[in-house]
Amino acid sequence: MMRFATVLPLLASLGCPLFAWSQTQPPTRFTTVGHIQRLAPDVDQVLAADASIEIVASGLSHTEGPVWVPDSSMLLFSDAPTRTIYRWSPAKGLSKFLESTGYSGRMPYGKEPGTNGITLDGRGNLLLCDHGDRLLAVLPLDQQSGKRTLTDAFEGKRYNSPNDAVVHASGSIYFTDPPYGLPQQLQSPLREMPVNGVYRLAPGGKVSREVADQSLPNGVALAPDGRTLYVALSDSLRPVILAYEVRSNGKLGKSRVFFDMSKVSRSRPKEVPDGSRLTKQATYGPPGTVASSSFLQQASISALLIQGK
Repeated sequence: MMRFATVLPLLASLGCPLFAWSQTQPPTRFTTVGHIQRLAPDVDQVLAADASIEIVASGLSHTEGPVWVPDSSMLLFSDAPTRTIYRWSPAKGLSKFLESTGYSGRMPYGKEPGTNGITLDGRGNLLLCDHGDRLLAVLPLDQQSGKRTLTDAFEGKRYNSPNDAVVHASGSIYFTDPPYGLPQQLQSPLREMPVNGVYRLAPGGKVSREVADQSLPNGVALAPDGRTLYVALSDSLRPVILAYEVRSNGKLGKSRVFFDMSKVSRSRPKEVPDGSRLTKQATYGPPGTVASSSFLQQASISALLIQGK
């Protein structure tokens, strides 16, 4: 039997406040903006017909990596240029959760030195893709503790700048490594990796490079059954979402194009797929909302929702 999953890819450009898709009429204290472009009829099973986009926080630089922490009823997200991770909750609003995160060296250092993608590992820990320090780290959420480095190099070479990560039920962590956190990015003299790769950190600690032939891998997401890894390419010349088979040993099979965003109307040609979320349920976060850090251009395209195998 074919299984279908709804993918919620986000467009990256400039910007940006933080948004939440509301399933109900928005409270008057939140400003609504933009619109939702629905590219498959089954999206209506995920978002209500009258769903709107609310600005829940503003005055930020470049928000990334939204993740809802159910135990604490809070949304965490990063602001890479300011090296800050924020928390937001419906009851308490916006506050700082972690400062000076993502880069521990001397400033200035590139445009986005802080933490980029963040996610939960299912064991009470927060995983952090630290741009400036060029590593993947873990931070316990249930105790007062500092961060611990999980991996900072592959085959003796430092990563470019880990960008996004997702945890498989097996315990493997898949993460992308584009050059966005490096000063001068692709042209940075600090760059050691010959490719912008996708890596897998196995439960035992071994790292393998699973993808080495794609231009700018960015957001990653796993299908609910763990058999498919979706990778968004933030490449304006090839803005696609790829689907990789996840084999029983954790290795990735060949890729196929899951969705080509060049076929979709965009307000600016350089808008590309960034972070993604997959769901077999209607909502993330508190009842009635789907967390998002998509970037708006003059309240035009706000989010793309597509469906496929």
